Amino acid sequence: MADTTSPATLSGKRASTKAANRRAILQAGRQVFARIGFEATTVRDIIRETALASGTFYNYFKSKEEVFHAIAEDSTHRFRDRLADVRARAESLEDYMEHAYRAYFGFISRENEDAIESGAPHIALIGVRVDTPEMQAVAQEIRADLEHILAKQGIRPSVDTEYLTAAAIGIAREMGDYMLKRRPVDVEGATRFACTLLLSGLKTLDARV
Repeated sequence: MADTTSPATLSGKRASTKAANRRAILQAGRQVFARIGFEATTVRDIIRETALASGTFYNYFKSKEEVFHAIAEDSTHRFRDRLADVRARAESLEDYMEHAYRAYFGFISRENEDAIESGAPHIALIGVRVDTPEMQAVAQEIRADLEHILAKQGIRPSVDTEYLTAAAIGIAREMGDYMLKRRPVDVEGATRFACTLLLSGLKTLDARV
């Protein structure tokens, strides 16, 4: 009997299979990187974590570094969606910083659930990296958000928003890394501390002028 499957259907199935294979590799990479660390991980370790053949892996990635970068890009893209929600809800600088820090700390906590439960090293750098085009776009969005909110609240325009953005992101990354090492992982505690630190510093800076 002749195969009557349409070219469009076949194309759709191939695309679905490719997407599923890529997701499987990225998920395997997350698990292996968390379990034994990036340096110790080999491509073979990642392949063993999947049901795929080694040849299939190389159809998508050339190395473990490419897998790592893809995980970082994927994570940053998904966090960017959460940041858009923060932007839509924020009524003040305090609101924005609280929701943004809670979104970030909650995000990396969820990203590392398997590692946390198994006692393996966490993979904070895979949560959100700073050296990718996607993350650079996030930083630009955060700076624009801060400038908009500061202007809306009438806070002096001489605040260096480039430094402020770098400080906000730096606090999130460093505290997030330490938060994931502590037990229990305290998203709310980290959020309160980060907000207090940044907002108190901004108020002190503003009072000097």
